[in-house]
This record gives sequence, structure tokens and C-alpha cells, in this order.
Amino acid sequence: MPVVRWMRRLAIAGVILCFTVVVLGGYVRLTAAGLGCPDWPGCYGKLTPSAAAQDPAAQAAYNRPLEVGKAWHEMIHRYVVGALSLIILAIATLALRYRRQSGVSVQYALTLLGVLVLQALLGMLTVTWRLNPLIVTAHLLLGLTTLSLLWWLTLSLPANSWGASAMRGPAHSRSGGGAGPYATARTLTLAALVALIVQLALGGWTSSNYAAIACPDFPTCQGALLPHADFRHAFIPWHGRIDYEGGILAPEARTAIHFTHRLWALMATVLLLVGALYVLRQKALSAPRPRAALVLGALGLQLAIGISMVVMGFPLWLATAHTAGAALLLMATLALLRSL
Repeated sequence: MPVVRWMRRLAIAGVILCFTVVVLGGYVRLTAAGLGCPDWPGCYGKLTPSAAAQDPAAQAAYNRPLEVGKAWHEMIHRYVVGALSLIILAIATLALRYRRQSGVSVQYALTLLGVLVLQALLGMLTVTWRLNPLIVTAHLLLGLTTLSLLWWLTLSLPANSWGASAMRGPAHSRSGGGAGPYATARTLTLAALVALIVQLALGGWTSSNYAAIACPDFPTCQGALLPHADFRHAFIPWHGRIDYEGGILAPEARTAIHFTHRLWALMATVLLLVGALYVLRQKALSAPRPRAALVLGALGLQLAIGISMVVMGFPLWLATAHTAGAALLLMATLALLRSL
């Protein structure tokens, strides 16, 4: 079926581009380049930072000095988002064009397109609302949602009816002798996925509130197992329309955010381990076993990156790799869930 092959090619390209967008988004935050271009979608009203650098009037209009390096970080991120948008638009167009073909899900494609539009809106608000942590965190989570939808589509496309298979599990999970282990493994993996999503949200909240370096040691935090922390003010979602660049919270509140991120990492790790090890130990679950091994590998990699990042003093390359590792762990968990 040519349309299915094209859908799969587009979905794979979308996964690669969306993964790049997520990692570049993390890099933009880590290099303090989120406001490198204070407007949207252009940069000081221009298509490129180079053009903005040659127009002093454009710079003066935004009352913010142009830092060309940071502006390029932000604009490269936007250019890749533009390419991803074309991919998703092509998927939606094919779905609409071949909607009468058996199994093609227009609803799935339009959902993907709708998430993209909402993500673009949050991208605009991230800049115009001056890096509001709530918007930045939501922007990250929607980016990961887009990645998840494209990845789920990729995993589902080898079947003849891509849209239908994206919405249901394989037949052997509902019938036969393996139904019990499959149901248990599916429940455990779903629980682990929910815990992972919460951890991703906490990671976004930690980053957007500039709380990553609040605990500069490991396994303790500021030399204590229970550091002095202000949990009361750590998770207030809204502080008004102000400039959040550099963070506005007191050190004790940032400590509470980082410490919560660490504690929930322990919870997510336990649930991911339980789910993956259950699959590996069940003889009836031979098909999803390789994907359970991938979850363990991605989990080990992410833990190693996170711990090394603290021990080595938060180098930029490791902090960026931490974002990439989170996306890989999410993809591995979804792949396991899809196989169940």
C-alpha cells in the first residue's frame, strides 16, 4: 500500500525532527537563549539574526540588546520546528486525501495537527510572556506529546490499517494463554508511563525555574539528606506577567523543586524497573521482551547522565544529553506499551 509506506516515511522523519526539536529546546533553555529573539515568529522582526544585526532600528524597537549567538540558537530551533510542521501537515493531508481507504484515521492525524498548533501557540507565549515557567513546562510537555504521537504512529504503521492499529493493541494481548501476563504487564507499564510523565513535568519545572543547580551534590542535597527547602512557594503556578529570565524564586524554593525532582525520579525508576523486569521474567511475553530490555537500557543511561551531571558540575553537554535521555526513555516506554 503506497500510502502506508509514505505515511511511515513521514512519521519516521517526524520522529527524528521532533526529537531534534526537543533536544534543541533544552539547549536553548540551558544557554539562556529563550529570549534571544524577543518576538515571534521572527527575530527582531527579521527572518534571521544576521538581518536583525544589520538593522539598528529593529533592535531599538524591542528595547532589548541583540545577542547574535543566542538569537541563532533560538532561530535554529524555530527553523527545525518549521520543517517538522511541514511533515505533520503532509501526514494530515494524506489522511484527508485517503480518508475513504480502510483503516486510515483522519481523527488521529488531525489530533497530531491540533497538538502542533497548540504547541506553536505555547512557543509564542513562551517568548511574549517572558519565559513563564508554567508556559515553558507546558511547551516541553506538548513537544514530548508530539514526539509520542509520531513515535506511536511509526510503531503502528507496519500494519495494513495504520490509524486503526494506532488505537488498539495486538490481538494476542486479548486472547490465548498469554492474556493474563499481557494484562498485568500492560498495567505495570502504564503505571510506569504515568510516573515518567510526572517526572518529565517536574524536570521542565526544575529547568524553567532555574533550579537545576540548587542541589550541587549527590546523593545528598547541600550536604544533607533532607535539605532546608521551601515547598510552600516552590510550585505556585502563576506569579503574573513579569520577566522570568534567570528565575524569581528564593533559593529555598528552588531547592524544594530540585529535591522533589530527585525523589520522584526514585519512584519512576522503581516503577519502570518493576514493569520491565516483569516482562523479562515472563515466558509468555517473549515478543515484547526486547523492548523491555530497551527500557532498562534507556533508564540506566538516563540515571547515569543525571548523576554524572551533578557530580561534574552541570556541564552544558551533559545537561543537554539529560533532555535527550528523557526523550529516549519516553520512547522506549511507549515502544514497550505498544508491544503489549
